Amino acid sequence: MNKRVVITGMGVISPIGNTIESFKEALFAGKCGITKLELPESDDNRGIAISVAGQVKDFRPEDYGLTPSDIRRSDRFTHFALAATHQAMAESGLKVGENISEEMLGVYIGSGIGGLDTFVTQTKNMVENGAKMVSPLLIPMMIANIGGANVAIRYGAKGPCLTAVSACATGTNAIGEAFYAIQRGDADAIIAGGSEAAINPVAIGGFQNARALTKESDPALACLPFDERRGGFVMAEGAGVMILEEYEHAKARGAHIIAEICGYGHTCDAHHVTAPDPEGKPAARAMRKALDQAGYQAGEQLYINAHGTGTHFNDLSETTAIKIALGEKDAHKAMISSTKSMTGHMIGAAGAVEAIVCALALQNDMVPPTIGLTQQDPACDLDYTPLHARKAHLDIALSNSLGFGGHNASVVLRKCE
Repeated sequence: MNKRVVITGMGVISPIGNTIESFKEALFAGKCGITKLELPESDDNRGIAISVAGQVKDFRPEDYGLTPSDIRRSDRFTHFALAATHQAMAESGLKVGENISEEMLGVYIGSGIGGLDTFVTQTKNMVENGAKMVSPLLIPMMIANIGGANVAIRYGAKGPCLTAVSACATGTNAIGEAFYAIQRGDADAIIAGGSEAAINPVAIGGFQNARALTKESDPALACLPFDERRGGFVMAEGAGVMILEEYEHAKARGAHIIAEICGYGHTCDAHHVTAPDPEGKPAARAMRKALDQAGYQAGEQLYINAHGTGTHFNDLSETTAIKIALGEKDAHKAMISSTKSMTGHMIGAAGAVEAIVCALALQNDMVPPTIGLTQQDPACDLDYTPLHARKAHLDIALSNSLGFGGHNASVVLRKCE
């Protein structure tokens, strides 16, 4: 029999808050964290036609135990991962050698892009000064697994350690694979989530030239999921981390249980490098698999945190997929929202942060809103909780992530009985 998996700690660094409490307050208040794009003054910014982003504000890595040496020798995405983990581990109360063994604590923290700031800086250094001046820390600051590796080093976690790299589905895949690992007994607890810090001219230039980003200059109108005025997604940054723990282990040590992870599904569109499958069938299979594992029954009050990027094709495809997964009747009963309307798209961190949203929704019986949704696309005809949060007795929550390359991932949470 599979073991049960619960959440005993959470941490977040985001455009709308750098603690769970501030994030929750902003989330249910419908606060927009998208602001005017701020980049260092440089000739490298020429040709940037994007003027908004979801940037983390008032972040001080030293507030989360990082020393000046730690800060210099690691990329910003690692700083975010360590900071979110610092919060999550403090809430969970887990300590190696006291209430968990080092061999049974794992780390599954992913990143869609990794240390791109470091790569950009050192590439410029190479062009200007030659290979001898490239930092010897380039590789161990840039590679996508290094955020999780630094977390494992800091907390002495010598259990399973895995890095998911699946674009926008990264955070959800990390949590889902950690769920499976604990279910089968590979670990008693896993630090799971995603981190991203790629707001720089190279990444923005690439996304803008792929015609994925909005060119809207007003932050309040920049990210409009399911709205007929939508024109692309908003680049964002941050990290989300959950402590997943085997239920009996958590209960035995008297841990506070936030919610239960009870389903995970992932599929591939095998359709296009950036565009989703318009028929939505593979994404629907991922949702249905996760819901079936969780024992979802028609008529339960379901909240769906949609991938909801605000790109034309994503929102249409996801709406279609939800209808296939649930059937027309239940799809129209589900309460759905895209919290990217507030945070922007945190790429590899998005799924982890949005799983945290689902946990908070269940905890508070509150559905966060899709802000800015005033002109709903007639083809996107489900209940997307426009403008304001809604009080509702929730039974179950589903978080969707749909990544470039056709990666689809869904996780399901329940209140822990």
